[in-house]
Amino acid sequence: MNVLAFFAHPDDETMLSGGTLALLAKRSAQVHYLCATRGEGGEVGEPPVCSLENLGGIREQELVCAVGKLGGRSLTFLNYVDPRVGPDDELYAFTDNLTALAGQVAATVRQFQIDVLLAHGSNGEYGHPAHVICHKAALAAAMSFPDGMQPAVYTFSANFAGHPYPRLLNADDPAVAIVDVREVLDRKTDAALCHKTQHALFVRRRSEKAGRQLAVHEVIIEMESVGRAYGESQSFESLLKGE
Repeated sequence: MNVLAFFAHPDDETMLSGGTLALLAKRSAQVHYLCATRGEGGEVGEPPVCSLENLGGIREQELVCAVGKLGGRSLTFLNYVDPRVGPDDELYAFTDNLTALAGQVAATVRQFQIDVLLAHGSNGEYGHPAHVICHKAALAAAMSFPDGMQPAVYTFSANFAGHPYPRLLNADDPAVAIVDVREVLDRKTDAALCHKTQHALFVRRRSEKAGRQLAVHEVIIEMESVGRAYGESQSFESLLKGE
């Protein structure tokens, strides 16, 4: 089975679905990665790992490292530029041209003969506009194929009761699979550690809630979830469940 993980920024793949992706690879799926931007608008680390001018190149290498830890088969960038965070932490999409973005996703689906496209959820997890447009582009890309050739579309961070960090859930996307990733938690943790520029971001909210400084390995979520957005692949869902 060929799976394409499509996401907006480096680290989304790991923090939202790294365990699921590692499990798929371990269970013999060919997992390909497609990233819209190089995360140029993100943080540089505390203390800084690099300058803002070099951030895109550094995050590209961080993602190369993470994909390797997760067992990915390929990594493609779409070369969009990630906007800087605005006043009052306002977030932005990297493009408003949904048609062009969907066409690029469809080209990658075609290139790797993708069976299942795994992307951001309909709510953009915590409402990130870049995540929302990636979700819309994934759906539009799948629908552009003729009947019988359309990949199924599934989403990260689908909604289920008892999730350890509900902020990341897509409220409107019910989970069709809840994935226990403890079997590959070391791989997910190693992938997170690749993203050095984002370590302070990973732990900031959780540290504030805990009342102490947490390490990256302490915020790695052991339970992930997948929602069904378009079409259906029983073989994919069986693979997630280890059947």
